[in-house]
Amino acid sequence: MRLLIAMMKHETNTFSPIPTPWQRFVDWGAHLGSDVVKAYRGTAMPIGAYLDLAEARGAELVTPIAAEAMPSGPVSADAYRRLTAPILEEVAKGGIDAALLDLHGAMVAEDELDGEGALLENIRRLAPGLPIAVTCDLHANLTDRMVRNATALIGYKTYPHTDMHIVGRQVARILFDSLDGKARPVMAWGNRPLLAQTLRMGTADEPMKSLVEAARAAETGKILAATVFGGFPLADMPDAGLSAIVIADGDPAAAAAARDALLDRAWGRRDDFLYRGEAIESAVARAARIEQGPVILLDHADNCGSGGTQDVMTVVEEVLRQGLEDVAVAAIWDPDAVRAMQRAGIGSTVTLALGGKTDMPSIGLEGKPLTVTGKVKLLSDGEWVCRGSMYTGVKVMLGPTAVLDTGKMEIVIVSRHHEPWDIGIFTSVGIDPRAKRYLVLKSRIHYRAGFAELARATITCDGDGVTTSDNDKLRFAHLRRPIYPLDRPNDWPEDRA
Repeated sequence: MRLLIAMMKHETNTFSPIPTPWQRFVDWGAHLGSDVVKAYRGTAMPIGAYLDLAEARGAELVTPIAAEAMPSGPVSADAYRRLTAPILEEVAKGGIDAALLDLHGAMVAEDELDGEGALLENIRRLAPGLPIAVTCDLHANLTDRMVRNATALIGYKTYPHTDMHIVGRQVARILFDSLDGKARPVMAWGNRPLLAQTLRMGTADEPMKSLVEAARAAETGKILAATVFGGFPLADMPDAGLSAIVIADGDPAAAAAARDALLDRAWGRRDDFLYRGEAIESAVARAARIEQGPVILLDHADNCGSGGTQDVMTVVEEVLRQGLEDVAVAAIWDPDAVRAMQRAGIGSTVTLALGGKTDMPSIGLEGKPLTVTGKVKLLSDGEWVCRGSMYTGVKVMLGPTAVLDTGKMEIVIVSRHHEPWDIGIFTSVGIDPRAKRYLVLKSRIHYRAGFAELARATITCDGDGVTTSDNDKLRFAHLRRPIYPLDRPNDWPEDRA
């Protein structure tokens, strides 16, 4: 048996000014051919599960590409071609018995609004009968093209995404059972006109907690898998928003009924998917009154894990203005600042115009550096391995990295974007996050994978950036309308689809 196993991942924030050329995938670690197996065997990724199960079956592996980039703006046409061409070329050669694909589900390219749907459609055109299994992120914007051209498609049930390997195993087994004549997977999917906000999708919180529990409970009898996708609301494409998919064993009616039950439950709680914030001055002041740490301050509007520039200084500036002490920040993207610190050397005192290097025209915001003075505490190559519950075993490459110590605050400054979902962002540069009173993290929910257990409290800070939860700052051109909460007709039918 010859199995094609590949990974192609990017969560595209169409409002982000950060470009996404091929080099951005290379910087994260784009692997081709046999290097795919070396990079991902034994990891907690879906592709890691695929490799484990395929090798256990004694299958011959065809691994054209495994590439991922930190979220940013639309994928360049050249990068999209480089991502898809190796997969399509292998399919075109023939002799593939099945494909297992580790995708995201919210990729928008310069010339293609539905990156994954187009890939799957082209695979199906080349090999009409090829069995195809797909895993997607919980934040996938599911489309008809994606479902129509897959044999079995499911998504993560956790946010932070700590079940990636579990989901990979689940869909691979469904596909293998199909190949062995033990199952006949049929899928039913749908959506509701609901642009849920990412801060309201944590699966330890309501409303996602109950939805995920309902999806798990549905997986019995003829139902092989059930997934609720929160969707990615910062991708301006027609199908952005909440959706659900159910795979049944030969029973399309059962799949459709389970799907509708999940979607109706989600639509009934649409108000719970809206984030309601507070003034940043008030949030930081509340943090200042908490006597024991670590207290996490979430700079969620500049989360590079959702396409933020990671150099907006609004929250850091407010924390300094209010005089908070014993603070660690992860992380500010500023390659120029790192180079200046390298030139100065460890132990030197430097004054930097830190961050604020990136304008954000989509939300009318200009970059605003913050002048800070401190000591160069440490210089690093920025390479370490995730050991926590998310991306376990995957190597992180931040590029040249530095730590600036202002006396009250230690700031990790990086040359490549990376969301802090693992304490390695601090421990790799000699900072013990457990010993700090305050941790400023440019994250939304993924920080919980590495930091939830050590946090005494978490304060959400409404700063600035292109991962804002303020819908009034965003201008959609391709999104289907009407959609809640951008449009609020008084007579939304409860079964509006």
